Amino acid sequence: MPSITLEKSAVLSVAGEGARQFLQGLVTCDMVAVTPGRPGFGALLTPQGKIITDFFAHEVSNGDGAQFLIDCPAPLAADFLKRLKMYRLRAKIALDEVSGQWVSGTSWDGLAPPAGAVAGPDPRHTMMGLRWLAPPPMTLQSDIAAYTALRVACGVPEGGTDFAYGETFPHEANMDLLHGVDFRKGCYVGQEVVSRVEHRGTARKRIVQVQYETAPPPAGTPVMMGEIEIGTSGSTTGLDGLALLRTDRLLEASTSGIPVTAAGIALAAVAA
Repeated sequence: MPSITLEKSAVLSVAGEGARQFLQGLVTCDMVAVTPGRPGFGALLTPQGKIITDFFAHEVSNGDGAQFLIDCPAPLAADFLKRLKMYRLRAKIALDEVSGQWVSGTSWDGLAPPAGAVAGPDPRHTMMGLRWLAPPPMTLQSDIAAYTALRVACGVPEGGTDFAYGETFPHEANMDLLHGVDFRKGCYVGQEVVSRVEHRGTARKRIVQVQYETAPPPAGTPVMMGEIEIGTSGSTTGLDGLALLRTDRLLEASTSGIPVTAAGIALAAVAA
């Protein structure tokens, strides 16, 4: 099923003549590059550089200036909106949750989005197709298994399953590889930490594509190199999956022949 709704998403609206500049100074992606039909993928970080929430930003037009629809995980929407309001200060913008006006979804394998959708290419990977917001009601089903299989095949993690919000740096969630961080845009919250990791090459953990020998364990299972914990398991589809792993330990296991397991099930990295 190459077109589905994503029921765990919520939508925020950031509108007004200062909307783009406001978001540009807060988030990891370049909001100047976000235009109608070309959404952005980014995150709001803590000052320490850890991911509070990731999101997609769609630009739409209205009579009072730019309007951006922010597609984010539903459980994090209220806190995200609260933080945006905290940062607003004197910015000439309006901030609202508009989840009831939009349904989030994705289409791939060349399938077009629903009529009336605000849509554009998913910035994370060319095989991820289109990311869209469409007005309700929607008749599409939410086939999360198909979407998970697509994500795993593309090496695209999902927050809350493959990494923990509030604990993970963008490089660890591969946001630098998935076009979620712009290293030339200038300052944003947490930017100094992210830039330091980039220039020093000090990201020790990464989301890695893995393959299990038998049926995989649940997400969050510790991954072991012998007796040493080197990460946690994440999303799975069939025998394939994602895992957040210490890449130095993974290389050590590969060169030394030490088995890597999760709940006693052998696994091997297929891409990093």
